[in-house]
Amino acid sequence: MKNVSYQIHEVVPYINWIYFFHAWGFQPRYAAIAQIHGCDACRAMWLASFSEEERSKASEAMQLYKEAGRMLARMENETRVRCLFRLCRANAEGDNLLLSTDDDDDTETGGVLSPVCRERSLLFPLLRQQTPSAEGGPYLCLSDFVRPLSAGIGDRVGLFASSVAAESEAPYRDDPYQHLLVQTLNDRLAEAATEKMHEQVRKHIWGYAPDEALPIPDLLLEHFQGIRPAVGYPSLPDQSVNFLLDRLLDMKQAGITLTENGAMYPHASVSGLMLAHPAARYFAVGKIGDDQLHDYARRRGMTVEQMRKFLAGSL
Repeated sequence: MKNVSYQIHEVVPYINWIYFFHAWGFQPRYAAIAQIHGCDACRAMWLASFSEEERSKASEAMQLYKEAGRMLARMENETRVRCLFRLCRANAEGDNLLLSTDDDDDTETGGVLSPVCRERSLLFPLLRQQTPSAEGGPYLCLSDFVRPLSAGIGDRVGLFASSVAAESEAPYRDDPYQHLLVQTLNDRLAEAATEKMHEQVRKHIWGYAPDEALPIPDLLLEHFQGIRPAVGYPSLPDQSVNFLLDRLLDMKQAGITLTENGAMYPHASVSGLMLAHPAARYFAVGKIGDDQLHDYARRRGMTVEQMRKFLAGSL
């Protein structure tokens, strides 16, 4: 397991400004201000590219971006972004992942990873789509992108958690505007640090994409090999799996604690899986039926009523 800490300036280039501006009610096209040279002439040309009706909104976006830059500069010597990640030997078994709990996850035999030992593994249940896609494709589950245990060969799955300390908000609690500004920036910084960490994992640590040479805009469009599904997102909607991730990552090392509902504190935190299969892609589990609810509750070791609470948005 690795525990890394980034300075603000190291992760700012990885910020996806579209989501920052979305949090402030701006449409994606206004986020392009982040790509504009900071001189007055370039900013004036950017403003002139908008219609008269939109120019006032564009001016607001420009001012917001300036203030975000000032805030990031202020945070440089006060705040760091922390990431945990671990590469586990893993196999799939049906709709479950088996994740090795051994410390020697890098052990190989003859250059090939040995399969997971069931007695020394953590069962990580997943959900499968039950609603057909418009394209008529297969009903997907994240376990489909991990080598099955029956193959007799091990695979890998990455786990991660990233966070920005809530204390970074303290100086601004009495100023609603500045407080909201630092909160929305912290959300982006946690995601940006995860993006940077994942790039290093792919190229150097896991090393399955050593020749990757993507510019950051392509990274933000996820043009790299593999996927990084985050907890609470459409392909991994059950927030309670954070308790399983915590058992293997010990999230408190990144300053993260979990509520009784599996939510992370500080709020500016993100967790999830890293999968390397070239065919891996994102999908939405969507609505599930009672049959899968009961099966999933059994695999998670919870009652159906407990599971209903965690999967309310998927029922």
